[in-house]
Amino acid sequence: MNKKPIKLVTIGGGSSYTPELVEGFIKRKDELPIKEFWFVDVEAGKEKLEIVGNMAKRMIKAAGLDWEVHLTLNRREALKDADFVSTQFRVGLLDARIKDERIPLTHGILGQETNGAGGLFKAFRTIPVILSIVEDMKELCPNAWLVNFTNPAGIVTEAVMRYGKWDRVVGLCNVPISCRKLVSGAANTAESDLFFKFAGLNHFHWHKVWNKEGKEITKELLQKLYSTAEGPEQAMANYRKLSGEPEPEDAKNDSGVRNIPSISYLPEQILGLEAIPCMYHRYYYMTDNMLQEELEKFAKGETRAEVVKRTEAELFELYKDPNLSIKPPQLEKRGGAYYSDAACELINSIYNDKRTEMVVSTKNNGAISDLPNDVVVEISSIITSNGPVPITWGSFSPACRGHLQALKDMELVTIDAAYTGDYGTALQAFTLNPLIPSGTVAKTVLDELLVAHKEYLPQFKEKIAELDKK
Repeated sequence: MNKKPIKLVTIGGGSSYTPELVEGFIKRKDELPIKEFWFVDVEAGKEKLEIVGNMAKRMIKAAGLDWEVHLTLNRREALKDADFVSTQFRVGLLDARIKDERIPLTHGILGQETNGAGGLFKAFRTIPVILSIVEDMKELCPNAWLVNFTNPAGIVTEAVMRYGKWDRVVGLCNVPISCRKLVSGAANTAESDLFFKFAGLNHFHWHKVWNKEGKEITKELLQKLYSTAEGPEQAMANYRKLSGEPEPEDAKNDSGVRNIPSISYLPEQILGLEAIPCMYHRYYYMTDNMLQEELEKFAKGETRAEVVKRTEAELFELYKDPNLSIKPPQLEKRGGAYYSDAACELINSIYNDKRTEMVVSTKNNGAISDLPNDVVVEISSIITSNGPVPITWGSFSPACRGHLQALKDMELVTIDAAYTGDYGTALQAFTLNPLIPSGTVAKTVLDELLVAHKEYLPQFKEKIAELDKK
């Protein structure tokens, strides 16, 4: 049976990740009858959109495909009759991320772009925009699926469902993919021969593992990954070896995700868990060490955001090459490898009802018994033509459950603050975040970030006007 040709729209089309997205669809050309690509960006991203859009055209031509490629700053034009809409935008571009990281660090607290104060402000800036996109979709492509990998992915996906009243949305992250690769290396087993169950929140999930004989090997893997009698440096060397990762340029940055310094966990804490933590748990299990690492870099005049900005500039110089028609390997240094390929497979599985098992942000629906049914969780799911069907996890041990429930409530308060623009609610979100000290410091950082990002925070305009007068 011939299926309807597909119209794909990518909002944030000028992103450096776009070549990986195009590559992923080219790999699936025999399964997805793509007719047209629309890459959308804002005026500030116009030059990058043209550079990366022209590269996309070269990639598609080199693959011998006749897909149409459209570049536009007109979002509504692009969304008309779309089948799938992916979002990979950053409100305020990388300069906003630099502020998100630097301002908290000036007060001695983490500004990490998804977990700390910076992450909350990324949500404050992003949620009004994603909700406006949803309103356009309701009018222009009411049957489309929204595939979100704009960070903080779980919070943004929850906002789309909770306030956008749009259930045809799935959030994606590359961290579970990195975790699977790490664990298969530790097990010395092909990834396809292992069964994984992930559960938790975006950037705050755990996983369990079974071998193909059906035996759970989670505890055995915890021992291999985190137990060593040779000290933390050797532990990280073992970690690299087991994960198949090459020796990093920066020996402290080898957690399996380039955004995260690989501070060693305390084995006594991790080995007692009944599940394997993800890389981002370092921010919660090793907070003082992670903060010290960030402060040392900050003292040298550098944050991760500034490293990313340089890497992105180098990538776009490569993308300008009229002879380049494949994704360059340097893209892996950007820190988001596998995002785009995961998005392509998700779309493929929905379109073809493939029932692929993937880790996504979607509605809980009882899969994690420790959380309400209607909240968004990051969980192993079967991807069908009707969207994700979460795989039941059950309940967490108290050591995990306490953290999980507190962070979920922090996410919900963050979304309420972003939607309402209520200053007190924003301060409550800061207070609930375990990476932000409560009290005067929290209020000071909140106020400074509000003023710094005022161009992108219309919902807080009255409070910002008051702060500007001081």
